[in-house]
Amino acid sequence: MVISSTTDYRKAAQKKLPPFLFHYIDGGSYTETTLRNNISDLQDIALKQKVLNDMSSLSLEHKMFNETLSMPVALSPVGLTGMYARRGEVQAARAAEKKGIPFTMSTVSVCPIKEVTSKIKRPMWFQLYVLKDREFMKDALRRAKAEGVTTLVFTVDMPTPGARYRDLHSGMSGPYAEIRRMLQAMTHPSWALDVGLLGKPHDLGNISTYRNKTTKLGDYIGWLGDNFDTSISWKDLEWIREFWDGPLIIKGILDVEDARDAARFGADGIVVSNHGGRQLDGVMSSAKALPIIADAVKGDIKIFVDSGIRSGLDVVRMLALGADCTMIGRSYIYALAAKGEKGVEHLLDLYANEMRVAMTLTGAKRISDIGNQSIARIV
Repeated sequence: MVISSTTDYRKAAQKKLPPFLFHYIDGGSYTETTLRNNISDLQDIALKQKVLNDMSSLSLEHKMFNETLSMPVALSPVGLTGMYARRGEVQAARAAEKKGIPFTMSTVSVCPIKEVTSKIKRPMWFQLYVLKDREFMKDALRRAKAEGVTTLVFTVDMPTPGARYRDLHSGMSGPYAEIRRMLQAMTHPSWALDVGLLGKPHDLGNISTYRNKTTKLGDYIGWLGDNFDTSISWKDLEWIREFWDGPLIIKGILDVEDARDAARFGADGIVVSNHGGRQLDGVMSSAKALPIIADAVKGDIKIFVDSGIRSGLDVVRMLALGADCTMIGRSYIYALAAKGEKGVEHLLDLYANEMRVAMTLTGAKRISDIGNQSIARIV
């Protein structure tokens, strides 16, 4: 199979993965309206073509906090990445390092922090949820600091898990889930050997390290449901800002006042995000929320964005709408599932090449040249 895009990697991942894993990463909440709109609203953004601008010195490099990125892209935190390829967090982190961009580890990763940091030289980022067990949060932050993590991504749009109907149908959750997952693994021998057999242990590495006992996939949904904290408010985050002296990014912002609150709180960045359409269905797409938020806080705080980005062209569109940097999740997981570390490297090469084409044909020699003026206006 010739692979030339995220769409191709998605098809390859669907063939290789047991359905419970494919639909977990591919799906959204409720009827998946926001999931679809994230893609369609972004693809509706028309860029302004400009030619004959001598683009021979074009550069994708971008400074973010104290790092120089090869392009304004970071790998988003994705739970259970290690179930999509053998020790998947390690493979994804290596690919990101080779391509000069940050890898963000999820709280609910398969590999623990230390395993990943021991395999890379570039400092990684770490994502943390708001959890009832504050001691776990403190322990995770201490270990992240000790392992040289530079940037904390704090996810605030998941005080309770979204209603994801696909998970009930696929076997990720619901009746007889464990038996269904086992049967699916048997009919996908490539994954069963690479990940199911050779990719053990299959547990939540960071949580197991803290609890000093294995937290298996079967415990995943229950543990999350028991530990998400619906009582959280801004004042509850004050100790995190005091404890964490590195860059702090608040992930899950769709409202202008929330963005302003994040800036007042002292966050260094926000991620305009609806969790990839996996939380509250029917909310605004990231592409539509981004310019409104950028108008309000651009320059006061760094603006990241995720949800719906499937190509380097989409990265340029998001930058034109007001983002300082982008984060990608699903697309790199598709590539990881299909071809492991090399797949992620290839996908990032595709993103970079697509960005170069878009920038060349819009007259943007530097990332800082991309902005509102890059969008075509119908008059």
